[in-house]
Amino acid sequence: MSTIDGNGLRRIGVYCGSSNGTRFEFRAEAVALGEAIAAAGMGLVYGGASCGLMGALADAALERGAEVIGVLPRLLEGREIAHTGLTSLEIVATMHERKARIHELSCALITLPGGHGTLDELMEAVTWAQLGLHHKPCIVVNTLGYWNGLLAFLDSAVGAGFVRPSDRALLRVAANAEEALELAAALAWAS
Repeated sequence: MSTIDGNGLRRIGVYCGSSNGTRFEFRAEAVALGEAIAAAGMGLVYGGASCGLMGALADAALERGAEVIGVLPRLLEGREIAHTGLTSLEIVATMHERKARIHELSCALITLPGGHGTLDELMEAVTWAQLGLHHKPCIVVNTLGYWNGLLAFLDSAVGAGFVRPSDRALLRVAANAEEALELAAALAWAS
């Protein structure tokens, strides 16, 4: 399946936490992104969970009629976190296959706040871009400055000579869901 289906549907891959975090703004931004994806006539591809920011994102997109594809590793399937109301839920063998499948189905990758898994997904996507394995935009939504520490680290890595400035520029920053989708559209399919 390509990143644009036979009907011309473009899909946005979203990485985010399976918990809500400590601030209501994190969940509100996940809802806003789900709503914005649907309003733009796009599809959503995400990690397949029903809880946390993942569930809020998927529910918001579904409530507004978007196609929502979840990709869940088999090891999480039996933990009662699988979202049962999706357009499609794909069960894959490993976490790596999950990341690869989300990437395969998406035109752009947007990351909301999350923990270890979210950071792993984001950094692998940026690394793949650095290696030239894809040219999809990688965008973080920096709700309440959540990603400031990571962004400062990356700037430090540039200063220390471990990351080239051109590679640092592969990770883009948006203030909110609307800005992230505008950036995704400008970079992924406007050219």
